[in-house]
Amino acid sequence: MSSMLPPPATQALSYILPSEPLLLMGAGPVPIPHAVARANGVVINHLGETMDKVIAGVKAMARYAFQTESEKVLGVGGPSSGAMEMAMASFVWPGRRVLCLKSGTFSGRLGEMARGLGGEVTTLEPPVATPITAKMVEEALSRDRYDVVTIAQGETSCGLLNVELPEICAVAQKHGALMVVDAVCTLTTMPMQMDEWGIDAAVTGGQKGLSSIPGVSLIAFSERAFEVLEQRPSSRPHWCFDAKRAWAFWGSQQYHYTAPVPGVLALYEALRLICEETLPRRFERHRVSSLALQAGIEAMGLRLFVPAPQRLNSVVAIEVPEGVDGAKVRRHMSEVYNVEISGAFGLNIVRVGQMGEQCRSHNLFKVLYAMGMAFRREGAKLDVAAGLAALEEALGEAGRTVG
Repeated sequence: MSSMLPPPATQALSYILPSEPLLLMGAGPVPIPHAVARANGVVINHLGETMDKVIAGVKAMARYAFQTESEKVLGVGGPSSGAMEMAMASFVWPGRRVLCLKSGTFSGRLGEMARGLGGEVTTLEPPVATPITAKMVEEALSRDRYDVVTIAQGETSCGLLNVELPEICAVAQKHGALMVVDAVCTLTTMPMQMDEWGIDAAVTGGQKGLSSIPGVSLIAFSERAFEVLEQRPSSRPHWCFDAKRAWAFWGSQQYHYTAPVPGVLALYEALRLICEETLPRRFERHRVSSLALQAGIEAMGLRLFVPAPQRLNSVVAIEVPEGVDGAKVRRHMSEVYNVEISGAFGLNIVRVGQMGEQCRSHNLFKVLYAMGMAFRREGAKLDVAAGLAALEEALGEAGRTVG
């Protein structure tokens, strides 16, 4: 027998994880409810009768979340970017023209995917923290013909909300272009009306507003969009991310590949909790929680990166004061207070998530205190007590609807 490599030294996960779990208050993943965690520990036959019922439930509840009557709702065994890949691979092939509305890293990723698929991509990119307007899109579509328009409703990388998304969708529909929307950090945290607005493909991930686990995502297609992908003239470049193949499983419970069963079960429970809360109540909880946190941040002496009218509630971007090292702030928060927030992609900001289970009053006080004290340690002149008082007042005025 030939010689074998020796096994590496191993260490139980319990020795690697912190003794007190970190409070995840960044741009994702987010804390998950106990019901979701329990579901994620179960494995069943991915083609059995029980799974049939689970899949039917996921699709029905996801239609509510997306606000669509379309039957073409699919889970994706992969991250949010996998769902994006499925959308782009469905509509883009050599010769197809794509208008990428870029507000930051993640909306730009849709354009990168389109280029990789052989599409002819034009990028419309206003200055940072500036939303895309319907007028910009109208001008672009009046100059040239495009088959697909892509956008992120909320640009996670900089905390920007594209407030004119409904009008942009109407412009795309008028010009005959398919509309692809990244709703990864906005679905169930704020209104997103797929059918009413005329969205052809909407994608989201489990790890943000849904408060489920990372690695399993959702995509919803309009009926007209699904007809386009079924009639694709060229060969499909993917197997796992081929929506037509995936529909064999999600549409009629036929084999595609072994589904990520625990992830789908977790997604089921996350969607069930959303339906029980109802979207209007969930939207209000997210709105109140984020605005209260923003009030505390500003009262403490920090500046928010995006002006209020275009500010994304689900991911709050905060300017790092001059002379302060944001990475050290985040490290101190993690090591001393067991609270994690996010950095950014080339911008001098930090980001705090306000999605799903993050939007609870006890989390708000903990993250605001930890952030304020960490910034002070690095030299920022802040009044942490004033920030906490403003947070308390804002929650009190709203009746503590965040729980």
